[in-house]
Amino acid sequence: MLHIDLNCDMGEGIGNEEALMPFISSANIACGYHAGDATEMKRVIDLCIKYNVAIGAHPSFADKQNFGRTEMQLPLIEIYALVIEQLELLDTIVKQQGGQLHHVKPHGALYNMAAKQTGIAHSIARAVKNFNSSLIYFGLSGSVMIDMAKEEGLRTANEVFADRTYQNDGSLTHRTQPDALITETDLAIQQVHQMINSKTVTATNGKTIAIEADTVCIHSDGKYAIEFAKALNNSLQTAGITIKKINY
Repeated sequence: MLHIDLNCDMGEGIGNEEALMPFISSANIACGYHAGDATEMKRVIDLCIKYNVAIGAHPSFADKQNFGRTEMQLPLIEIYALVIEQLELLDTIVKQQGGQLHHVKPHGALYNMAAKQTGIAHSIARAVKNFNSSLIYFGLSGSVMIDMAKEEGLRTANEVFADRTYQNDGSLTHRTQPDALITETDLAIQQVHQMINSKTVTATNGKTIAIEADTVCIHSDGKYAIEFAKALNNSLQTAGITIKKINY
């Protein structure tokens, strides 16, 4: 039987986490560097425990002004330190609340740069391994993020996106482009089913690209995020696709 993890970026000040929790299996919680704070982390962690949703860290550049979506040119040792600091911050609160950290997924510009730059990808993967080698690393499907995480001996999850379009090299369309986001629920659901069942995705130029889908991202800051998450969850389960967090 087919199964998939549905993950959602949370703790970013939107406030719709509890409404989304019944429809997802993993949460990526902002660690205070691009959004959120200790109070927000605690609140979302408690919700994860209540709804049995896997708890993940969502580290980013220290860039609240731009929501972590502006590229920053930093020495690799600083990127390593940034990730370690954020993992420590979140993990401390997770343990205080009686939970357990499950995975790590970089955020925004840090994620996009790591998907293309081996050095950054390796620095993040090494930080995750040195912090806790049992954590699962969520990275862009087929990218160097996955390659470097595997090289470090980490367990990985190929991430695909329900509400983002793809370029013909398998990268996400940059958010500055007008066709970067998929805003129609039916189109997003169609793309997710294609990625799971056919292991392909159709790029903006019409090219069909091979893709691996272990976890599907739903963004909580979309205008119709709750409606979309509910529809996607229902569509997948109706098709006989089980929704569950990743366990190796």
